[in-house]
Amino acid sequence: MNSEQQYIDLFLQHGALLSAGSHPLIDAHREQALEQLRADNLPLRKDERYKYTDVRAMLEPDYGLNLSRLPLPYDPRKAYRCRVPGLNSRLHYIAGDSVVANNDVVNEETLFVGSLVEFAKSRPEVFSTYYNKMKGDSLAALNTMLVQDGLVIYAGRGRKVEELIQVVSLAVGGVPMLANRRQLIILEEGAEVAVLSCNHSATDQENLASEVVEGFLEPNSRLQYYCVEENGSNCRLLNNTYFALRQNSSLEYASIVLKGGTSRRTVNVALNEPQAEVVASGLVVADGEMHTDNNLLVCHNAPQCHSDMLYKYVLDGKSVGAFAGKVFVAQGAQKTDSQQTNANLCVSPEAHMYTQPMLEIYADDVKCNHGSTIGQLDDLSLFYMAQRGIAPDEGRLLLQQAFAWEVISRIALPPLRQRMQHLLEERFRFGAGACGDCTVCGA
Repeated sequence: MNSEQQYIDLFLQHGALLSAGSHPLIDAHREQALEQLRADNLPLRKDERYKYTDVRAMLEPDYGLNLSRLPLPYDPRKAYRCRVPGLNSRLHYIAGDSVVANNDVVNEETLFVGSLVEFAKSRPEVFSTYYNKMKGDSLAALNTMLVQDGLVIYAGRGRKVEELIQVVSLAVGGVPMLANRRQLIILEEGAEVAVLSCNHSATDQENLASEVVEGFLEPNSRLQYYCVEENGSNCRLLNNTYFALRQNSSLEYASIVLKGGTSRRTVNVALNEPQAEVVASGLVVADGEMHTDNNLLVCHNAPQCHSDMLYKYVLDGKSVGAFAGKVFVAQGAQKTDSQQTNANLCVSPEAHMYTQPMLEIYADDVKCNHGSTIGQLDDLSLFYMAQRGIAPDEGRLLLQQAFAWEVISRIALPPLRQRMQHLLEERFRFGAGACGDCTVCGA
């Protein structure tokens, strides 16, 4: 059976269960998603954007789905604290693919943070304006066909949210599970929001998370969106993220992978009006048999827009890293300013890195640069430190930290930057251990 066919059959057989745990405005998009999945099928390795990760193989196992919305065996609010010291934040939880109700749900005139279903009930016009409006591929269509709920972050005109909105997504279940998650982020004109989206594992079972994130930035708005992966080796992640930016809006996006199994992130950013800008950063620290694939597409569809991409990988053991970044400059998008850099460090001779920076330009008054490097630890630097009494292991640690620091230093929020620096040092010194403040992953 084809990977997609088992999910098509599941949808056709259990559509009533999907609808019972969802909302008619979400259900209205399922049939179109089904037709797209039938027409396009799931991506193959021969498809340009998926040649480094076999997503069909990731979806082949017979995963369970929580279609009946069964209650969780424990309260994730008690098990996971995941606080960032020095940063005022509100915690919101997605366990499997269930949004966990808590006292931090916000429903105000100019701010909503909570369930996708509840948002569809209370603000149907806004929901219909934005939900599932991005042009996604068949993986996003699979999510749209099966998703039942998700998390909405809505900031109305001029609303500046001072608290960090933290989303903790947990892999749960006593059997192998597929979780279909959704985030919808809407910033009206002049709004400002910072989001930290964390992925953790609370099960030793094989699991797969299918995530779709849609973000809409209206004129003069600002979004800081940080995502951190600290999953177990039994976890697989398929993430499709889409951002649409209008005039003078600003997006700071950062993806940090500290541990996990197989991870594939597809990020599309559309700069649709003048003076829009995106700063995208990525850091991967991988060992064992981790497989981490980041694929970015930034479309300059309007003049006078700016993009800056910096992704770095530190690969040890038999880990595999992949990066493909493409900057597309449309005809008439003059005065485009774009910089793309991918730098990679292979600590182990058995680690593999694939890199593919690309430019596609149809305007003649632009400034676009791109580059990529793959290297090993510098023996001369290690020798220099050894002469000054620094042990070889400590020297390697310092070089790796210095290499990764450039990405961490781009995080605009000082407490979060310090927290990531601490987690990074812990990762290099002690491997894929715990972050130290929850009862799920230890410590």
